[in-house]
Amino acid sequence: MNDEVLESGFNGLTSAQPSLPAAWYYDPDHHTREMREIWGKAWVYLARAASMDGPGAFRVFQFAGQEILVLRDREGALKGFFNTCRHRGSALCVDAEGRLDKGRITCPYHQWTYGLDGRLLATGAMRPVAGFERTEHGLLPVALAEWRGFLFANLAGPQAPAFDQAAAGELDGIANWPLERLVAGHTYRRELACNWKIFWENFNECLHCPNLHPELCELVPIFTRAIMARRDDPGWAAEAGNPDPMLAGGLRDGGETWSMDGRAQGALPGLSEPDQAAGHRYGVVMPSLFIACHRDYVRAVRLVPLGPERMELSAEWLFDPEMLARPDFDKAKITDFATLVMEQDGAACEMNQRGLKAQGYEHGVLMQEEYEVFLFQDWVRGALGETMIAHSKAASRASRRAE
Repeated sequence: MNDEVLESGFNGLTSAQPSLPAAWYYDPDHHTREMREIWGKAWVYLARAASMDGPGAFRVFQFAGQEILVLRDREGALKGFFNTCRHRGSALCVDAEGRLDKGRITCPYHQWTYGLDGRLLATGAMRPVAGFERTEHGLLPVALAEWRGFLFANLAGPQAPAFDQAAAGELDGIANWPLERLVAGHTYRRELACNWKIFWENFNECLHCPNLHPELCELVPIFTRAIMARRDDPGWAAEAGNPDPMLAGGLRDGGETWSMDGRAQGALPGLSEPDQAAGHRYGVVMPSLFIACHRDYVRAVRLVPLGPERMELSAEWLFDPEMLARPDFDKAKITDFATLVMEQDGAACEMNQRGLKAQGYEHGVLMQEEYEVFLFQDWVRGALGETMIAHSKAASRASRRAE
């Protein structure tokens, strides 16, 4: 970590720093570069693995300008391929999801047929021809990783780094949550008119919270100070032992979870007392996912770029099956609260995007409190092969929010 840029005694920047070039948020050529160098090489969250149930189940996903096919083979193992026939490039599966009941993949165009392991089995009605070797024309693989029920893909295929290596440290803070056993009980989806980086920048600061999130600030008092954690205050050490949520972070007195009334409807099994008392813990897998963990549920938020100035935001609320089945369980009390916050954030992101093309505006400036935005932007620079300002992994974001 570069001590000349990041404060050592508290969370903050030592001086104002330039933000990323404005054109990086709307220029089509730069967007193509990011899709190739960032999204084309990173582990990208697809869906909960349970959404593909049983041998032959398949789903088609799109990101970074590519379309991939994910399926379960006869033994139930997950396999991933580019959704492209090796004959002349036709899409193999035209439906978004379904089941390959015959245990093979047949191209709807010229009937080339593949096994669920990607091997080319037959070339339809075409006669054998010199110079063609069937073994050389199997489906092109993508790498898959399943982590505690979350399914990720990497377009780099065999060259992809191990998922555990890529996500090292990002998910440690949510280790006690029983993610494998949770089931989806509610979903949300919205298209936003903004660049994907703007969403992450908004996520990584709370300067906007007092103005745009009154309900959230009432639940998390420290947000009313436009900071996220105790150590965001330069003078935090003087009140280091003070448990007041306005200083220490966490939920208001009597608050238990993120919901419309702040009350929880139980507790997930396996959580420690500090886990339950924290109010919220985060896990982040850049560039596509954050996992917000609360006492009685988990929310997984996924983003996918649709273009230089468009992205899709989706969320799944994950619950313990027994809690979800209770007749007195009020799911809306939970989902309505986070939906409200996400709608507020979405409007802020679109507002940010609108102003970026002003004549003479080449880049912005990051102030002391925006250290997390700085770390994210430096991560982007590094992923693009640009010179980084601080030699520090931005993985520290999630842990700082829990301090």
